[in-house]
Amino acid sequence: MQEPTIETKDLETWADFLLQHSLGGITKTDRVMIKGERICWPLMEVLEKKIIQAGGIPDVLLVPPNNDRGRVWSSAMGRHGTQAQIEAGPNWVEARYASMTKYIEILGAEDPSSYAGMKADQVAALALADRPYSTLRLAKPWVLTLYPSPGFAAMEGLSLEDYVSFIIAASTEDPAPLKEAEDRIAPFIDKASQVVIDTEHPEDKRPLSLRLNLEPSRAVLSYGLRNFPDGEVFTSPDANSAEGEIFIDLPVHYGGADIQGIYLKFEGGRIVNYKAAEGHEQLTAIIETDDGSHRLGEVAFGMNPGFDRVLKHPLFVEKVGGTLHIAIGMSYENCFVEDPASEAGKEALKKLTEQGIYNQSAQHVDIVADFRPGGCGRKVMLDGQELVVRDNLWVPAD
Repeated sequence: MQEPTIETKDLETWADFLLQHSLGGITKTDRVMIKGERICWPLMEVLEKKIIQAGGIPDVLLVPPNNDRGRVWSSAMGRHGTQAQIEAGPNWVEARYASMTKYIEILGAEDPSSYAGMKADQVAALALADRPYSTLRLAKPWVLTLYPSPGFAAMEGLSLEDYVSFIIAASTEDPAPLKEAEDRIAPFIDKASQVVIDTEHPEDKRPLSLRLNLEPSRAVLSYGLRNFPDGEVFTSPDANSAEGEIFIDLPVHYGGADIQGIYLKFEGGRIVNYKAAEGHEQLTAIIETDDGSHRLGEVAFGMNPGFDRVLKHPLFVEKVGGTLHIAIGMSYENCFVEDPASEAGKEALKKLTEQGIYNQSAQHVDIVADFRPGGCGRKVMLDGQELVVRDNLWVPAD
């Protein structure tokens, strides 16, 4: 297998951004998990060295090539295991995640198709089995990044050289300037009680409109703190509130398969009808995972104007400046409370969960609509304020 060629100085810059910017630095009290496949080893090795030099303890977790993002079980268990086997997660997994203080996940698959073609109930079973561990991970400071693999390059339809160049340029760019652009629209999301998203169905040119209640939530700026590279302003809507229809045009790669041309209809917050022109079975597997996967957990604005091409991988497609994405499934705690770990935060989240406003699910899958010229997006209103796309950035129309 051809290995990507990445200069040491780029790996060093990339690792410094992850450790210093995204995780806020490493101390002697930190135990930092570095998780990724073997193909990602050059970056993992640099991170390991830097964590040791800072006095921290690295915990390197190599992911099998048939495992989607290092879940508790690989696709082999999903395809061949019984329900009892799937539910019997190893004790060491919980202990390992509980002991870490910070978490770096490096996406990058040697063979993205190795976990494709699974049945909907198998996908749902693996997601549900992993939920307790993902909850543990998300409670710690964490960051995701993506390492360029030949398999991912092929998935995107690019040569390995072009793919590596794009990923490295994006992953070594200082994320600080993104905050200035995001600061311009965040106040409008914070004060809005409702967002209305208008799209157009390409088959019959039918206008579609989706309404979401934002009153209980807050805007969160994303400029390299959780994803790297980055560029979005996101929030979690009231999961009871979604009403209407939406069309999603940009492709997303999930679980070894492409999904594109998604239509969703909502009533009382729930998805009551759905269809995908490509990857419908995969979309079904996502939505039918649990009750929460029939609701939305996020609405967000892509704010990275430097992405000059649209990739299928969710980490990149959702960040393209001038796009909007919604997420099927789990809400984000920090979109409702500033400090989810505090006693006040825990109590507030408990009440929001009981009311169905905060959504719980084993899934959180971002799907992206293009509001740039030629895309399916038509209009976005935050109460009386319209947001528009200028120079591949969301800005207030006024």
